Amino acid sequence: MTERIQKVLAHLGLASRREAEDWIRAGRVGLNGRVAQLGDRVGEGDQLQLDGRPVRQRVARDEPVLLCHRSPGQRLLPGGDAEDSFAAHLPRRAGRRFISVGPLPQVDGGLELLTADGSLAERLQRAVRSLPMEFSLRVRGELGDEQQQALLAGQLDSGARVPLESIESGGGEGANRWYTIKGRGINGNELRQLLERCGITASRVLRTQLGGLSLERSLARGRSRPLTEAELAALLGTARESGALQQSEEKLSEAAVRPATAPRPRGSRDRAATGSGSRGFRARRSR
Repeated sequence: MTERIQKVLAHLGLASRREAEDWIRAGRVGLNGRVAQLGDRVGEGDQLQLDGRPVRQRVARDEPVLLCHRSPGQRLLPGGDAEDSFAAHLPRRAGRRFISVGPLPQVDGGLELLTADGSLAERLQRAVRSLPMEFSLRVRGELGDEQQQALLAGQLDSGARVPLESIESGGGEGANRWYTIKGRGINGNELRQLLERCGITASRVLRTQLGGLSLERSLARGRSRPLTEAELAALLGTARESGALQQSEEKLSEAAVRPATAPRPRGSRDRAATGSGSRGFRARRSR
């Protein structure tokens, strides 16, 4: 059985499929002693090279997706200081790297997803855009009605909108107050921009729910666990259902605003198109 070369590189966790395609276009990938081309197919006996170095084909991880509890301020993936990242402490084989799915800003924390499978990472990236999410916010002082309404409006300076659905007070001590916000497909960076736009100072932003996954009390900060097959299937399945529902709602909305056309008697013809003494034209069917 063979697979396209960019898909193989993604499965090995070396890059996402798009990154692998960029590498191939740049001539960095070799196949059996020649420069690889997009669309080349790779089997078990083929030899892969990246930047002149051999790439070992190995079986993908048995536990490809990790649910992580990241502390606010901790780097998720290796950067300038690899020792100060969450992923640096995860069990990895040589040459394996992790890819974040819907990552939050470094200043925030809570539930994160990591995977070593590039193809799966792309599927999950698309999935999280439609999944329900929940965040816990710690802010200074109580939020007034105007601030809450501004949050729910979700309007950013760029014109984009953060899809918040509800805000609930969670109590607090002293000047600090906790709030729970819920929405679908919330982007962490955009949420921070929205808070700043509404004049809200948040000292903590924690993602506590993503789809059917919740940040468990038993999962301490800095720890992770693999997703079960059922949890992974539920994430991808929920996203597909949400996408289908959104398309159905859009079609219903279009039908609601489309002008109704009175039915013609069976067998009748448009007189304007066929009547004598006129130039004749046929009404175009609206598209």
